[in-house]
Amino acid sequence: MNMKKTICSLLLCSALQTVVAQSSPPVQVYIDLQRTAQTIHNFAASDAWACQFTGNWPDSKRVQLADWLFSMDTTRNGQPTGIGLSMWRFNIGAGSTEQGSNSGIGDEWRRAACFRNTDGTYNWQKQAGQLWFLQAAKARGVTRFLGFLNSPPVAFTRNSKAFADKGICNLTPDKYDSVGIFLRDVILGIQKNTGVTLSYISPVNEPQWDWSDGGQEGCPYNNEQIYGLTKAIDQQFSAAGIKSQLLIPEAGQFNYLYASENKPDKGMQVKAFFDPQSSTYVGHLKNIYHGIAAHSYFTTSPADTATAIRKRVVAALKGIPFWQSECCILGSNAGEMDGGKVDLGMDAALYIARVIHTDLTVANAAAWQWWLAMSPYDYKDGLIYIDKNKTDGQIHDTKMLWVLGNYSRFVRPGATRVSAALNDSAAAAHLLVSAYKNTDNSLNVVVINSSQTAANVAIQCRQLRAGSIRSYTTNAQGNLQPGYVPGRTLTVPPRSVVTLTGKINK
Repeated sequence: MNMKKTICSLLLCSALQTVVAQSSPPVQVYIDLQRTAQTIHNFAASDAWACQFTGNWPDSKRVQLADWLFSMDTTRNGQPTGIGLSMWRFNIGAGSTEQGSNSGIGDEWRRAACFRNTDGTYNWQKQAGQLWFLQAAKARGVTRFLGFLNSPPVAFTRNSKAFADKGICNLTPDKYDSVGIFLRDVILGIQKNTGVTLSYISPVNEPQWDWSDGGQEGCPYNNEQIYGLTKAIDQQFSAAGIKSQLLIPEAGQFNYLYASENKPDKGMQVKAFFDPQSSTYVGHLKNIYHGIAAHSYFTTSPADTATAIRKRVVAALKGIPFWQSECCILGSNAGEMDGGKVDLGMDAALYIARVIHTDLTVANAAAWQWWLAMSPYDYKDGLIYIDKNKTDGQIHDTKMLWVLGNYSRFVRPGATRVSAALNDSAAAAHLLVSAYKNTDNSLNVVVINSSQTAANVAIQCRQLRAGSIRSYTTNAQGNLQPGYVPGRTLTVPPRSVVTLTGKINK
């Protein structure tokens, strides 16, 4: 078959799917604004590790990168120019960059500089590329920022490295105050030099892992050590009048929130930190954020397992807000989606869309955050892919970026998730729907259609103003492509994520 015939066949197939969908009874989606769930705090990604370089690339490149991630602007025809992340995660480095090859971290792209010099003074010109992205995010309307430590500064660690030995915590208790003072100084220094305030500080990252192989900066902690460090940082912040809140513990996977698994001194973390009867209770600390964070790795497949784990998270939380604070496609995921090899298209995007949906609708996540905003690796860990070049290179957006935008651009901080129920249980196998009421009295409905065929969907919500609905479709053909919905029924294209936005009658 020649190319013209192939294209014609594809177009005919698509047209037939649309006709079939339009002629089939629509799947009814019932929105109940009175049945509410969690309040959404933010959608985010991190600047590790590429932004230390891309923040110094030519303006044409770094401005495009920032627009893709943060912009809420649209073109004249209503096409969004970016995904409007509502928070940005800043990697507060431990100083492995300054150590060079002596750091023991072989890949220099996984090293990070530290503002603190060896003599205890500070150099705010370090991490200049990352600071550029902080300011670029602020200029595009981002108001929430989080600083995270993968490792304490090398000046304070046991082995003077940014990773541990044999899984032993690399920070002794006598250095807890030093870390608190360092973080205080970083908050004040960044604020003075960029005008950006770090709203949150995450002092611990995936404390369950050994972090002893030199793959990146990292430090293991048990619950008692996290408690001691958090308490010391809180004291330093309180004494200095710092308002930034401490987010803990960024568990390596969801299971450690409610179970001990194979690490009894590093599990049961909801109970450990937020049960007033616990010896490691931190709920009374002035600067603690009264919520808990964990990463979704190794818990996303298969779908029934992902759901069961997230139900256990909700049961353990007992009303405490929950942040899914790091995700990418890591590992084999029960054979459903392998993390290896870059995928710019819809296969990886639809998988991630399902993960976001499940985290929001089953685990009631108040925040959903991606790992590497930019990646130079042949792995499914980036929203954007770049050449591994320190001074310039090509940039490539992905469908994972844009399906995250189906949520992040439209579901804004303060939005409340509301009930969205399908009348067809069979359709739920390939149609996933969630709904959110924003503080500006808008309603946003996100529909994921993983099927190879189009789906006819009718939105049932009495308060939704007729004629106000717009659609934004991400699929193989477009990214948040705008359209109008004349009534309340639409055809959702195959293998797509569609966000519907409309106004609610008061």
